[in-house]
Amino acid sequence: MAAEMNTENPSPAWVPYQKCNFHTQLPAGYRYTSGHFWLSAQPEGVWRVGLTKFAIRMLGEMVDYNFQAAPGARVEWGQIIGSIECFKAMSDLYCVAQGEFLGGNDALRDQAKLLSTAPYAEGWLYEVRGAPDPAALDVQGYQEHLNRVIDQLREQNPD
Repeated sequence: MAAEMNTENPSPAWVPYQKCNFHTQLPAGYRYTSGHFWLSAQPEGVWRVGLTKFAIRMLGEMVDYNFQAAPGARVEWGQIIGSIECFKAMSDLYCVAQGEFLGGNDALRDQAKLLSTAPYAEGWLYEVRGAPDPAALDVQGYQEHLNRVIDQLREQNPD
């Protein structure tokens, strides 16, 4: 497991999480949303945004993604800014920061697997210069949220 952590992002402290058959390492300094996005503060007021491993597990491997928002556009919390198509599902991409949309991660066009192999580092989705969603959770809050979500899934599918 340590090798995986180093390939994803060597700098953050990692917090282990496990419940049922799902386990991961979460970057301690990131913010997380109830919709399973993460936010990482970058220099100059930029927030890098990606999907958590839980979201990727639910969606499956990425096939394609697109953004309706153009670089330089003003975006708001909760605004649909694009979509992502994966093997298990297709989903809207919501903005989890407010401010100026800086664009998507061009590396994903050629290396879609980065979304699943390095979700907290090179597999980021988009960047926004501005402010993160004030409802975003710290890592402990996200772990509690995951506990509730996984419990609900188990109740719906007891097998």
